[in-house]
Amino acid sequence: MTREEAQAIYRAGEETVVRVLVELSARVDQLTADFALLKAENLALRVECRTLRERVRTLEGQLAKDSHNSHKPPSSDGLAKPAPKSLRAPSQRPSGGQLGHPGHTLRMVENPDRILTHRVQRCTACGQSLDTVQPARVERRQVHDLPEPKLEITEHQAEIKTCSCGCVNRATFPPEAPAPVQYGPRLKGTAVYLSQYQLIPFERTAEILRDLHGCESFSQGTLANFHVDCAARLEPIEAAILKQVAASPVVGFDETGVRASGSLHWLHTVCTKALTWYHAHKKRGSEAMDAAGVLPTFQGRAIHDFWKSYLKYDCQHALCNAHLLRELVFLHEQHKQVWAKAMIDHLLAIKNAVATARSANLQAIPDTEKAPLLARYNRIVNEGYAENPRAEPPSGPKRRGRRKQSKALNLLDRFREHYQSILAFLYDFAVPFDNNQSERDLRMMKVRQKISGTFRSLDALKNFCRIRGYVSTARKNSLTALDALRRIFLGDPFLPTPNSS
Repeated sequence: MTREEAQAIYRAGEETVVRVLVELSARVDQLTADFALLKAENLALRVECRTLRERVRTLEGQLAKDSHNSHKPPSSDGLAKPAPKSLRAPSQRPSGGQLGHPGHTLRMVENPDRILTHRVQRCTACGQSLDTVQPARVERRQVHDLPEPKLEITEHQAEIKTCSCGCVNRATFPPEAPAPVQYGPRLKGTAVYLSQYQLIPFERTAEILRDLHGCESFSQGTLANFHVDCAARLEPIEAAILKQVAASPVVGFDETGVRASGSLHWLHTVCTKALTWYHAHKKRGSEAMDAAGVLPTFQGRAIHDFWKSYLKYDCQHALCNAHLLRELVFLHEQHKQVWAKAMIDHLLAIKNAVATARSANLQAIPDTEKAPLLARYNRIVNEGYAENPRAEPPSGPKRRGRRKQSKALNLLDRFREHYQSILAFLYDFAVPFDNNQSERDLRMMKVRQKISGTFRSLDALKNFCRIRGYVSTARKNSLTALDALRRIFLGDPFLPTPNSS
């Protein structure tokens, strides 16, 4: 092989090596780019997977919520009602009436309205007449029944006399007879009772009055006029109830949605054990509460849930522990939070301790017993934080607003920051454990909405609130709803005495 041939072979080999190296370099660059792309895609998929996991957990939590572990009302449970899981400890007493309970049964009265004597006229054995024989004894049986319903019509006749001086004098008609023909106060009270208290629709109320009492000309328009008249008569009574409830030391607040004039409104309640006042407004929050006029100047203790609009007002607060227990139940059952079960048991233990102290006529729990309860409370909160460590803040510029965190941390923050409001029932025996009184006062409002769907006007809603607030107050003071409503039209409405709350 000549030198030139060797050099040619060398150059060819060198060119091959260079070409292979170039190809390898390009391949490495391609693989590097592919790896970076796959790494970025993997990171994106991990973020998306984490987001989807959180979304699935949130949706599963929403599906798992019902009336026993959230603020949703029992009516939202549908046909698949959750199994009863009461937090109340089972009693050792048997079910039914307890020993010493007087019971209630139908009993004979000493002076019946009517007596029918069934005589023995002949002997059943020989047929001899017994008309002149005095009975040896009388066996009594009483039938308790309704009288035949009949509309009683009273005609008022006013005399007209002319004096010798020429003056014509006319007698005065009573207040219940302002026109030639009208319905009386007892029938008006009964009609309002059926529609506004028993929540019977207008058409059926008119039908009941026609069928039971023979009010053939009674119409739905007449019933609507009764409502307006009743609400107008109650205006000063409502003002008196509002004044008393605003001056009460412990007051419950709550709100619920209602529909009026085809749109959503909010019905707010302000109540005590003896007083109830309702306020209807287009808004739910501070605007409506300011319009109600109670919280802006309220100096007592307000019992409510954790709706933050309430916390803006400068008064003492007490949080409803029934709401907190439901949230704790959700965290324990769905998220397996150990501290949540411990807090449920501890809150109920504090409740039982307060009840025991009350039954012993104590004004407060002794400090020697209170200190361990507070220490246990703080210990459970710390255990909750240990079970739910806070995530490190993300790198980069700090974002405005509160950073999103888990439901468990949100609830733990509430237990830590608002412990005095949560445990207000421990410090002050006048404060109840929960806000169930307010929820009970709102419950029939939801029933009314389920029956009729909506109020045709805002005025009809306000009239309903005024009438129901009066009736609720009367019933809390041991007056029947029917009697309370009849007294309105008789000119003697019930008015609670000051400090009755």
